[in-house]
Amino acid sequence: MNTRTRVLTGTALAVALGAGAFGAVSASATTPTAETAQVSLSGKKDGPGDKNFTTTTHLTVDAATRAAQAALKAAESENQKVTVAVVDRNGNTIVTLRGDGAGPQSYESAERKAFTAVSWNAPTSVLAGRLAQTPNLKDIPGTLFLGGGAPVQANGAPVAGVGVAGAPSGDLDEKFAKAGVDALAK
Repeated sequence: MNTRTRVLTGTALAVALGAGAFGAVSASATTPTAETAQVSLSGKKDGPGDKNFTTTTHLTVDAATRAAQAALKAAESENQKVTVAVVDRNGNTIVTLRGDGAGPQSYESAERKAFTAVSWNAPTSVLAGRLAQTPNLKDIPGTLFLGGGAPVQANGAPVAGVGVAGAPSGDLDEKFAKAGVDALAK
């Protein structure tokens, strides 16, 4: 046999063996064993892998909308034109409501305040006070250390954030954000 024939024969043999081995691995990977952890749809865990799973709490779209509407209503009752954003634990926006006449900067500011509040599980006014000791905090992408963000907690853990922007002071923004958080307790 010449060199080319030997190379082609060897390559074909390697492909055939590889395909057979892949099929065996794939078949055994899908076959459950007694040691495989089973997770039921109810979220309960059975088996030795329990420590590998966690259960989280998420704010529903309905609850996020109620919180945003309550914050917007609180601002409107004081003739303030604001934007309200509600983000989930990961900082993803669930809902944003831009009130009539709210400034163009308020949209992004509200989202960033909500993200900051949920990230540190603290009102943004408290976090703004920490900048004196750690000024580089403001350099973290997506954050805004101005009053107006409030965390939403479940069993003490942060699950969402409400951010408000557009009022003439961070104190007012935060007051309206807290009204949104308080609406969730009703």
